Amino acid sequence: MGDERFERGWSKFRELNEPYAEQMRETMERDEPELFRFIVEFVFGEVLSRPVLDLKTRELVTVAVLTALGNARQQLRLHIHAALNVGWSREEVHEIIMQQAVYAGFPAALNGATLAREVFAHRDKQNLS
Repeated sequence: MGDERFERGWSKFRELNEPYAEQMRETMERDEPELFRFIVEFVFGEVLSRPVLDLKTRELVTVAVLTALGNARQQLRLHIHAALNVGWSREEVHEIIMQQAVYAGFPAALNGATLAREVFAHRDKQNLS
């Protein structure tokens, strides 16, 4: 079951994190191999592979929650990329983040918006949509 769950999770991980998935895998397997396997198997292989919500909806929720948390910059950066990879536009990502000002406060929304601009600039530099 573990290998099947890992492969299912790795497929979702790649779908969300291209073109950086292999680089991320190399880094995580080198630095935190057990944590990486747990994340891939559970988060991507079990939770994100559930059929009720599509990946686009899941990324909307994830960007909103990570923005609201305000203490997960690296994860928010990753999921802004993922949201764009699964079909959210830059304008929609910005709107998702801006709405968090109402529920999580202006500092959280401002920090999220700043990070989104950084991700957009990086993607422009790399010629990613």
